[in-house]
Amino acid sequence: MNESIADAVYAAGWAVMRGLPERVGRRQFDALADAYWLRSGPSVVRLHENLGRVRPELSERELRLLTREGVRSYMRYWCEVFQLPKLSTHDVVSRMICTDEWRLRDAVAAGKGMILALPHMGNWDHAGAWLAGTGVPFTTVAERLQPESLFERFVTFRESLGMEVIPLTGGERPPYELLAERLRAGGTLCLLADRDLTATGIEVDFFGGKARMPAGPAALAHDTGAALLPVTLTYPDRRHWAARIHPEVKRPSRGSRETKVRAMTQRLADAFGEAILAKPEDWHMLQRVWVEDLDQTRLSDDLAV
Repeated sequence: MNESIADAVYAAGWAVMRGLPERVGRRQFDALADAYWLRSGPSVVRLHENLGRVRPELSERELRLLTREGVRSYMRYWCEVFQLPKLSTHDVVSRMICTDEWRLRDAVAAGKGMILALPHMGNWDHAGAWLAGTGVPFTTVAERLQPESLFERFVTFRESLGMEVIPLTGGERPPYELLAERLRAGGTLCLLADRDLTATGIEVDFFGGKARMPAGPAALAHDTGAALLPVTLTYPDRRHWAARIHPEVKRPSRGSRETKVRAMTQRLADAFGEAILAKPEDWHMLQRVWVEDLDQTRLSDDLAV
């Protein structure tokens, strides 16, 4: 999609959807999702293949129906992104169902910094608004989208929800340095952590294959002593959101820094995999994840960066 067109589409989404009743917007996005699924473009095919790795026992028909639910879940995320600015803090907080929230609150009370590592599940923007709305400001990282106006639009949106947003590239200081600084001051980070195809990505065992996930969350926890908590998000019904706070990923007592970071990243992958297996339709992964699915020429280019 042309960059200027993409920016105009997102701007229209926020302008138009914000004024629609929630049920009306949801019906429209369900219809859009079904049309997108029926078209079966490259992103839908990739989601279908990814879900096939998660649930290999399904028949082709069952997998297609699961993929349709996955596309609906993904489109629900976008519908909610466009409508989230009009929700009151009361709605954002009261409609969240959080399992084992005490783990999060205990980590905040400890004051040593906290990293919430999430896969692309459910609605992570709503989860951020819920976290800020319950008294926990936090910092996150955003990929620098093109055009710049679209990137600024997303930064403004997320900052309006109570987040501090640091650009992945092009900032005044390296993001790792800033994130570590926030943690050492007792702050909280929220980081998406289920896909990283760069040279720094760590290979993990994931649903029977090798996938790459970012080293950042585990490395930051290792270097700063911050608590590392996997968090998974799902849609329990049409009205509510759900979050689960998994047990803290502890730093191993033995081994090199690299060995420890790899082990901690694998623990994140294990927690993500457990949640994805239970609710695969809410995993919004429409890109390649497993190493063997990657185009080898592009993979070589990625590793040369």
